[in-house]
Parts: sequence; C-alpha cells; structure tokens
Amino acid sequence: MLSSPEERRRMRQEKAAQRARKQANFKKTLLRLGIAGVVLITCLILIFTLSRKKPGQAPDATQPSQTVPSGESALPTEPEQTVDNSTTVIHYAAVGDLNINDSTVAAGGTNYDYTNAFLDVAHLLADANISSVNFEGNLYGEPYGSSFSAPQSMATALQKAGVDLVQMANSYSINRGLAGLIASMDGVRSAGMEPLGVYADNNAFRASKGYTIRNVNGVKMAFVAFTKGMDGMALPVGSENCVNVLYADYDSGYQTVDTERISSILSAVNREKPDIVIALLHWGSEFNNTISVSQKKIVTLMQDYGVDAIIGTHSHYVQQIQFDPEKGQLVAYSLGDFFSDAARAGSEYSIVLDLEITKDHRTGATKITNYSYTPIFTVHEPESPFRVVRIHEAIAAYESAYLQKVSQETYNKMLYALERIEARVAGK
Repeated sequence: MLSSPEERRRMRQEKAAQRARKQANFKKTLLRLGIAGVVLITCLILIFTLSRKKPGQAPDATQPSQTVPSGESALPTEPEQTVDNSTTVIHYAAVGDLNINDSTVAAGGTNYDYTNAFLDVAHLLADANISSVNFEGNLYGEPYGSSFSAPQSMATALQKAGVDLVQMANSYSINRGLAGLIASMDGVRSAGMEPLGVYADNNAFRASKGYTIRNVNGVKMAFVAFTKGMDGMALPVGSENCVNVLYADYDSGYQTVDTERISSILSAVNREKPDIVIALLHWGSEFNNTISVSQKKIVTLMQDYGVDAIIGTHSHYVQQIQFDPEKGQLVAYSLGDFFSDAARAGSEYSIVLDLEITKDHRTGATKITNYSYTPIFTVHEPESPFRVVRIHEAIAAYESAYLQKVSQETYNKMLYALERIEARVAGK
C-alpha cells in the first residue's frame, strides 16, 4: 500500500537528518585524527631531537639535569655564532674617458636628456660605495659638441647614474681658459659631484693640498688626480697649480717626470694617514697600447709613496691591469673610453672596474683584496639610441631576439670585443 504524501515527506526528512548526523560524525572523526597526527609528529620530532643531542650538551630547560659520572668530563658546548664586525669591505667603481663631442652631446636628443645613455650601466656605479669618471670636456655653455662643451644636464645624468668623483685633470682642463675651468668645476659641484685634480687658483690648491679625502663607511680614502698635459696648452703665470700635472714639460715633450710636484702632493696625503690612496692618471699615448718608460717610473714613484691603486685613462683603449694581492696594489693602465663617438676601432669597448677594499679593524690594515670588471660597449647605430651597454647582457638580448636589440654588425663587434678586452687586461 502506498504511503500518503505526508508520510513520504516525513521519511525524506528523517533520511536527511541521518545524513547530516553522519556528516557531522565524519568531520569530528577527521578532526580527532588530525589532532592525533599532530601530537604524534610532535612526539617523533622531540624524540629525534633528544636522540641527536651531543654528549655533554646542555640539556633543555624542560628536562631534568643529567649528572656526569665520576671521572668523566662533559664536552664543552659549541660557541654561539656571532657576526664578524672585525672587517669593513667597500667597493670603488671607476670608468674611463667620457669624451665630449658632437655624437655624445647628440645622445641627449633635443632636450639634452642623458638618462637613457647611461641607464644600462648605472647600477654598476650606483651600487658601489664610491665611483669616478674621467670627464674630457667642459661645462661652459653653448655651443655644445665640437667645442668640447657639454650641457649641464650631462653632469646631472652622471650623478644620477651613481658617479661621485669627476677627474678633470686631463687634455681639456683649460680648453676654455681658466674661466672655463672654474665654470666646469662649479657645474660638477652643482650636480652633486666632486672635481679631482683641478683648482680655481693657487690659493685653492694650497687649501686642498692637491688631494681629496672621502670617508666611506669608516674607510678613509685619499684621491689624487694628475694629467700628462693639456693638449699642449700651458697654465698662465700665477696659476701654475690650477691643474695637477705629471711632467715638468707637460706643454711639450712629456719626457721629464715632475718628481718634486708628485712627491710633494703624495707626502701631504701621507700626513693625513688615509687607509687607502687612489691615483687617477690621464697619461700614456692616444690609440696606443705601449706602456712608456716614464709611465713605469711614475708607477714606482707613486707606489713608493703609498699609492694603492693607479687608474689610468687617455689612450682610449683598454690596457693591462696588474694586481699584487699580497701588497694589495693595483695598476690599471687604461680603462678605455666609457662614452665616446666610437669612431675608432678599439675605442667602442671598455670596462667598468670594481675594486674590493677591505679594512681590518683588529690590525688597522687596509688594502685592495680583489678586483673585477664588467665589459661595456658604446652602441652607435642608425635609428638606435646612442648609449652605453653591458656587453654580456646585450649579447644575450640579441640572441633572445629582445626588443631594441643591437644590430648583427654590433653583435659581432661585441663578440670580438670580449676577446680583446680579456687579452688587453692580461697585457697581450
């Protein structure tokens, strides 16, 4: 006999209630099993930890103390790990020549914005504790370019890219006379950087004593900068100390090393008792790999006076790097052109040099403990931004067909550049 609709509804309700009770009981069972599992795992971990405890190791505070049997001694506990504050490590980054000409000025476009020109290498300079560039030009207003004058925005872009120090003792120090020198120094300082190797007048030289001191994370660094000459120009009478020069005949033959001037400045540096001394030298011959006898004489002289690193520019080529890790002395004869018109083969590639400097607070000794370099390339192509790029990254971008990749011609040049940089640094 069929049940009534009322009875069928009651039966459905009872079945629904039973299902609900079963689901609730199932969830409670899962919860209990989960709790039991956590307790079991915790116990296993505790047992494993106690079984791994070394003999004689201090017991946990929750466990009863253990008595060492007579005649036996407990092994000493392991010392706590502490942070080693006995040394300070800093990094100094240096790049070579930034040549002011029509091409480099035009890289900023109609607005003279050079942000993108240095963007790919900026972190190499900004990440270092302190960095420098050799600025071969002036900040003396228009006309820009072939007059070797750059817009103030180029100095601003360098500072934003991470440059702190600007070597200005070079071929173009007095290209616009002393007025151009002073204006350029003011432009560098207004951009937030410090000029090296040049002075507004003899009084300014005497006040500075020919060097610059920077305290970098507790490491006292002394910087000096010298040039072999100023493109044949001589300093006016009464302003002989406005530019640090390496040669007594700096306006002619570059044959007689000015030992007295160099020694005087370095002696003044030593009286400051710096931790490290860096010399930036604009020297050697353009587009030439030869290291002259007088350059070697200057190296010996400066190292005798405690110079730790010599950073060279002017040849437009990457040249040999010599490093004595025991003494912590380094000589980089030339870093090559950081940013130029790249018109001459071999001048389109260079390096960003990074020096690791370590100060031992226990002994007070500070020295260069290591160095590395990043190969870079000035890209100068039609319909492409004129810029400095890291070679390895640019090659990878080309091979991965990234946007704004370099041309195949530039790619091939970069492959060759990597070989040449390695050979040049090794002095081959």
